[in-house]
Amino acid sequence: MNTKPVLSVDDVQTILDAARRHAEQNKWAVTIAVADDGGHLLGLVRLDGAAPLSSHIAPAKAHAAALGRRESKGFEDTINQGRYAFLSVPLEGMLEGGVPIVHDGHVVGAVGVSGVKSDEDAQIARAGIAALNA
Repeated sequence: MNTKPVLSVDDVQTILDAARRHAEQNKWAVTIAVADDGGHLLGLVRLDGAAPLSSHIAPAKAHAAALGRRESKGFEDTINQGRYAFLSVPLEGMLEGGVPIVHDGHVVGAVGVSGVKSDEDAQIARAGIAALNA
């Protein structure tokens, strides 16, 4: 039987804490979501001042990155480059800000962030993921 790495509760908290610190250092009011490899929500924090809508968008970005096994920006780029048929894919959160968590070559989950510019959302997600490798 094959085995695979999975995110623990402590891993999720480490990611949320590091991402939150990065957002707060930049005075960014965002929502941060962590999902498992199936895109199921494991943890979420909505910082003070973050728009309520961001609590729906962040998990969707994490879901897209986990299931797609790539950054959600790739989906957005595909659509923006004219492949509009891709909009028919049964997936929400196809906006920059979802980043997969890769461990030993396996996608074990993803982080999705919403609330500031999309590249800043992705930056926050990467900061959270980096804390796992520190």
